[in-house]
Amino acid sequence: MRLDWRGPPPLPSHREERFLPFTPEQLFDLVVDVGAYPQFLPWVAATRIRERSATHMVADMSVGFRAIRETFTSRVTLERPSAIHVDYVSGPLKHLSNDWSFAPEAGGTRVRFAVEFSFRSRLFERLAGAVFHEAFRHMVAAFEARARTLYGDPVRGVAGAVQ
Repeated sequence: MRLDWRGPPPLPSHREERFLPFTPEQLFDLVVDVGAYPQFLPWVAATRIRERSATHMVADMSVGFRAIRETFTSRVTLERPSAIHVDYVSGPLKHLSNDWSFAPEAGGTRVRFAVEFSFRSRLFERLAGAVFHEAFRHMVAAFEARARTLYGDPVRGVAGAVQ
């Protein structure tokens, strides 16, 4: 299920939109590099790619905070360089759906990130909901910082590029 940007989803969710001075290809490649996540994403302890092709991937991700560590599996659909869609396969959640979109604009890319999720326990969902919004904000900021580390200066030679 692709997330709809027009209205609020029925499940707990988080959405962000940012303009970044990098190409869609650069940002797509950064998000698809799941193996590097433990290097820069808070709470990601380990990742493992089970399957990979030009159009899809199946990956495990272990996340942890303090004494809690959980692993979940996702199926990822790749539409290079414009979109990435993630569907939850198995793990501690009831539901997880995640979308990234990368639209070229003068001087960079408009990035949209959306995630909706639900926990198996309604009580845990209520308790953890506020923390997850902050966690997703940190996660998006970590991707942005990683782009600056990997790609350095903003794109050059594009009309309206930041100088």
